[in-house]
Amino acid sequence: MDVLKLTALELAGKIKSGEITPTEAVYAVYKAAENDKYNCYTSLDIEPALALAQQVERRIKSGDALSPLAGVPVAVKDNICTKGIRTTAGSDMLKNFVPPYDATVVTRLKAAGMIPLGKTNMDEFAMGATTETSAFGTVKNPHNADCVAGGSSGGAAAAIAANSAVIALGSDTGGSIRQPCSFCGVTGLKPTYGAVSRYGLIAFASSLDVIGTIGKNASDVAAAYNVIRGRDGKDMTTCETADVDISSDLKGKKVGIPAEFLEGEISIEVRDCILRAADELRNLGAEVEAFSLPIIKYTVPAYYIIACAEASSNLARYDGVKYGYRTDNAATLDEMYVNSRSEAFGAEVKKRIMLGNFVLSAGYFDDYYKKALQTKQLICNAFDEAFRRYDFLLAPVAPDTAYKIGEGADNPLKMYTGDVYTAVANLAGLPALALPCGYSKTNMPIGMQFIGRAFDEQTILSAGIAYQTKGGAVYEV
Repeated sequence: MDVLKLTALELAGKIKSGEITPTEAVYAVYKAAENDKYNCYTSLDIEPALALAQQVERRIKSGDALSPLAGVPVAVKDNICTKGIRTTAGSDMLKNFVPPYDATVVTRLKAAGMIPLGKTNMDEFAMGATTETSAFGTVKNPHNADCVAGGSSGGAAAAIAANSAVIALGSDTGGSIRQPCSFCGVTGLKPTYGAVSRYGLIAFASSLDVIGTIGKNASDVAAAYNVIRGRDGKDMTTCETADVDISSDLKGKKVGIPAEFLEGEISIEVRDCILRAADELRNLGAEVEAFSLPIIKYTVPAYYIIACAEASSNLARYDGVKYGYRTDNAATLDEMYVNSRSEAFGAEVKKRIMLGNFVLSAGYFDDYYKKALQTKQLICNAFDEAFRRYDFLLAPVAPDTAYKIGEGADNPLKMYTGDVYTAVANLAGLPALALPCGYSKTNMPIGMQFIGRAFDEQTILSAGIAYQTKGGAVYEV
């Protein structure tokens, strides 16, 4: 039996029935990850995983109430803290950082009987859309190793696509789960802001960051979301939420497509795939129509102003004093600060820190940061109005399929504007589900996303399950 070709729920079912032990599952995933040729992982930690697997096996045998994913190994993005296991955020600044605690989501995984195994590669401090800014090198796309896997959660998405992980955690600040899922042909959920604790997530932009789940299909993603969701006393932005039912019903649902998303830089292949997906939703009983959402054109500037401003503040803590990289080349305290940050941060991170400091500086705060916050509120208002008419929205994830390695560095504006379809959900704090809906002529995956009302993961996940089980294109593992 090829464990890695099973979905997470299928693997959990075989573990529960005794056909496979948690230890065997860990070994299978570890072997695949160890032989990974796409640079998906920054580290693998077999001994703690084996110890947990043995504990889970005893808990299953004793009849403990565990989650439907008990015994399943999990790949964890390398900006989510894991006690005693190196957590780098893809940066030289934290290349030797070993957290003294687990992030809340990791604690919940373990309590549910799931087994963290390995940290996945990512853009440095989650800043990038290709995983090319990682201090550990670029993640390659399993569908074409000459192409990027996307970012910043590129390692997690590529690991699922390459069958070197069964289920994974990622983070999404402006599309960092959904875009690599689209490029790699897998499924990923960016939950509502506040639905999942950020305690233990290394911050990029605190008002936008969300931890989410990546898997082979929407059912796996929903089951993993149920494990990590809910209020946390260590994160006061969280709210209590209900479990998502694993259902699949689209009858009577009203779906809107923002017309602006199908104009401009979008490729013909992506546009055609979205329209075919709309037809499939109609065949499954939904009512689908286009509508205008003109505020969307301000998404990218508002997002980058807010994200860079918050990043410059969050990354100020890395000064070479308490933890992280400290230069050996400094004669004074000021030199230590400057050289530590200059030597350890990569070019993309430095660029965003400088942009953030600029928009927060005296004389520019009102012109840039304040206006970006006002635009964010207008975007929220526009989505509130849209959801008075529609149950969820259908949109592309990215304007095109995965591009060649190196293209993002040569054309950074293209990389930044590629967030136009995804960053709106972060600015408005809304849940969004990315899932594959077809392939290009060069056989590269094309993804779409369902954007839902705040805390209505139920509707978009049900729609995703219906699409994948009753009609639409599903990624074949």
